[in-house]
Amino acid sequence: MRIKIKKLVPEAVIPRYAKTGDAGMDVFAVSKEENCNFIEYGTGLAFEIPEGYVCLIFPRSSVSNKSLSLCNCVGILDSGYRGELKLRFYQHKREDYQIGERIGQIIIIPFPEIEFTEADNLTETKRGAGGFGSTGNF
Repeated sequence: MRIKIKKLVPEAVIPRYAKTGDAGMDVFAVSKEENCNFIEYGTGLAFEIPEGYVCLIFPRSSVSNKSLSLCNCVGILDSGYRGELKLRFYQHKREDYQIGERIGQIIIIPFPEIEFTEADNLTETKRGAGGFGSTGNF
């Protein structure tokens, strides 16, 4: 699948797979803005995601070695958005990524268009309405 991508700055790095078979492509920081306890990294990239697809934005596993959390846990880049891909992290203590480092990863996948049908009753299941912890302890 081919997706149009625009470099907004010359130093932007086109996302790429680190290893064969990886699901996510690494994205790199080209800018950094700090505001209170937040750090926002710019990738210097804009995407043309096709209709019917979404770009999901995840933190890299290496974020567990830092005192950072991706603010929205998983980001969504919709097909209509043409601005810069940015990742905003909550900074638990003074520690961050540097410009040029891999800051996240993206996966582009199709999604179904859903239409809900209101119903008075739902099909019974073994679990039923059991919520958190309904399958027991470890």
